[in-house]
Amino acid sequence: MVDLEIEDGLAIITIDRPHARNAISLETMEHLDRALDGAQGAAALALTGTGDRAFVSGGDLKELSALRTVEQASAMSFRMRSICDRVARFPGPTVAALNGHALGGGAEFAVAADIRLAADDIKIGFNQVALAIMPAWGGAERLAELVGYSRALLLAGTGRILSATDAEQIGLVDQVIPRASFDEQWRLIARTLATVPAGQVKRVLRGVPTTEAVKAFADLWVADEHWTAADKVMKRG
Repeated sequence: MVDLEIEDGLAIITIDRPHARNAISLETMEHLDRALDGAQGAAALALTGTGDRAFVSGGDLKELSALRTVEQASAMSFRMRSICDRVARFPGPTVAALNGHALGGGAEFAVAADIRLAADDIKIGFNQVALAIMPAWGGAERLAELVGYSRALLLAGTGRILSATDAEQIGLVDQVIPRASFDEQWRLIARTLATVPAGQVKRVLRGVPTTEAVKAFADLWVADEHWTAADKVMKRG
């Protein structure tokens, strides 16, 4: 249901429910929490789905339709929101590899990551209004941070679904990759981000005092990895 792979400092969490277009059920939430537990200590984290039809198609309506009270709906919202918060707070860089459509809750899961890489034929949209509801997992707030208040209201208020290219133009998607090379390219980018320097860049971008930013740079400067890389560059002339 949810797979965890760790290789060379990169943790990859894959939602593996192709029969349900990778929709998220209560059980999926449990599995995601365990996968995030297992990913702790990795230098970077990637999120993706199985197949090429859906990254995450949202909440599993067949299962979540059993929630009929305010208390049950609130508990579900808090549960998945906390998982998205864990992704957002992950110490290293996080990447959502949009292998397929990211709709409703799937778009919310995607914007919990730092970076969104999309295959060129996917669509993304906060279309919860089609079900007469609103984003439940913190996605509306994160959408506003990415694209601005008025545009977020327009998108989530109308449920407009965007192509990968249109999403890239407004900053909802960071890079669009041809389908033929998507798997290879997103993995290459994610592996490149699974380094100590990239993690320090993220920490500084989040906001630290000047003294901490300077120390982060200085620690990297004196490390053996820096001098090895610098020697290679200097030898190339």
